[in-house]
Formats: sequence, C-alpha cells, structure tokens
Amino acid sequence: MKKVSSVEEYIEVNAHFGEELSILRDIINSTELEETLKWSAPTYTLDGKNVVGLGAFKNHFGIWFFQGVFLKDEAKLLINAQENKTKALRQMRFESKADINKSAVLKYVKEAIENQRLGKEIKPQRNTKAVVIPIELKNILSTNQELKDAFKSLAPGKQREYCEHIIEAKREATKQSRIKKITPMILKGVGLYDKYKNC
Repeated sequence: MKKVSSVEEYIEVNAHFGEELSILRDIINSTELEETLKWSAPTYTLDGKNVVGLGAFKNHFGIWFFQGVFLKDEAKLLINAQENKTKALRQMRFESKADINKSAVLKYVKEAIENQRLGKEIKPQRNTKAVVIPIELKNILSTNQELKDAFKSLAPGKQREYCEHIIEAKREATKQSRIKKITPMILKGVGLYDKYKNC
C-alpha cells in the first residue's frame, strides 16, 4: 500500500473507486467525526478514538467500523473480515456506487458515534500467560546477578520466548548450549527473535 499524506491523495491513489469513496467521505463528514489519516487510510475519530475508516481494494471498497460488533446491524450490511479472529472490527463492503444506500450508511455511522460516546469498546487482550522459568535457567540466574537483573528488565513476552526456547530442547546438553548462546542477548536487552521482527 502506497503511503499517502492526505485523504485526497488516498482517493486519487484509489481512483478506480474515487467517486464512491468521495460519496462515503461526504456522508461521514456530515457528522461530528474528525477526519484524520492513520495507517495511510482515511480514519474518522471522536475525541481521539477511532470510530470508522474508509478502505479501497482491488474489487471492493467500504467502511470499517472499529467497534462494529456493537452495531445492531438490522439491515445485515456488516461482515467480519476474519471470522474467529477479529473481535470488534466490522466492515460494510460495496462493489459499486449502486450498492451505497446513503441513509443506511449514515444511520450506521451515527449509531457507531453513539456507541463510542457510551464507551462501548472491546479492548485488545494482552497475553497474560505466566512466564515459566526452566530450572536450568533459574540455576544460572541465581548465581549471576547481572544476568538476573537483565532478564527481569525484559518484557514478559521476551522472557517467555527465552524460557520456551530452553524448555523445547530435549537433551540437557542442548539446554545448556542454548543458555550459553542466549546469555549475551539477554545482557544486551534484546529478545530472541528481535532480529527477525525488524526485517
């Protein structure tokens, strides 16, 4: 997706649905939502909270409702783009200008605004799985204060990655070799997979 610096540019880049996006934009802009650009796409907020967004793809365009799960959806216009994965987000998809029912779109947008005012929101859940430190690592940490402090200062997710890396080894020799290999990484404060995350 090309990085854009304005909503106008987003519409230009997606000229195959330019007129349609402009229609949806006008409907949304008739409300009190504030137009911004996030993730290189038009996003509309209320008091800094994302309410709806516009999106255009190869064969369809539409509106994203960030907390769409709370909409009544009496007209059955909403879909969950990733069933069993997406919790709150819902989208209203269109394939042509003829698909846009302006009054229905406005009704859904207004309901989304009201829901935001009421604080209806599903917050992303954090992984709260406890970090299980293997005995081999515990032994090393109990004799090396510098390593223990460095390990403690890592984010729980990074601690978990290191612990699982050791636990997954079947042989004792492999566990010890892994501990030896990860010790300088822990001291540097980096995660086991950090080098891959920045690719």
